[in-house]
Amino acid sequence: STLFPYTTLVRSGRGANLNMRAAFLEVVNDALGSVAVIISALVITTTGWVRIDAIAGMLIAALIVPRAVTILREAGHILLESTPKGLDLADVRAHVLAVPHVQDVHDLHASQIATGVPVLSAHVVVEDHCFHDGHAPQILDQLQHCVAEHFDVAIDHSTFQLEPAAHAHHEHPTHH
Repeated sequence: STLFPYTTLVRSGRGANLNMRAAFLEVVNDALGSVAVIISALVITTTGWVRIDAIAGMLIAALIVPRAVTILREAGHILLESTPKGLDLADVRAHVLAVPHVQDVHDLHASQIATGVPVLSAHVVVEDHCFHDGHAPQILDQLQHCVAEHFDVAIDHSTFQLEPAAHAHHEHPTHH
């Protein structure tokens, strides 16, 4: 590690997020490319076989392409705000509806804003009296605990808009 002071930094972050993985893969591919070029130069110098240079170039490309496709795929999922892999919104809806006093759920969305950072938002219709007797905050706590703890994909960043049932006629047409 004294020869390569950045090794620990790169190794510690290579799986942390998309940027660190891309940087790690760039460093690894540069190192492997350098080794391939050195071997290619040695073979050309000792044997005169110049086709090794093209083979080394194809080997370097073969190492880069699969990793680049993986990074592009993950970046695409983030940019397109796809539902996180392993999270079933129908299951989330069912659990939210099972919370006492919840009557309906609409505009339920889940996406990833960064690697490993899923977010969720939903409009949750609760019984009107929940806003008068003071336990709407407890329902909110139950909802946030549910999405953070119950599912394989833990959602620590959730936003729930609690609505009284009487509010439904003020809403735009909803989608479930």
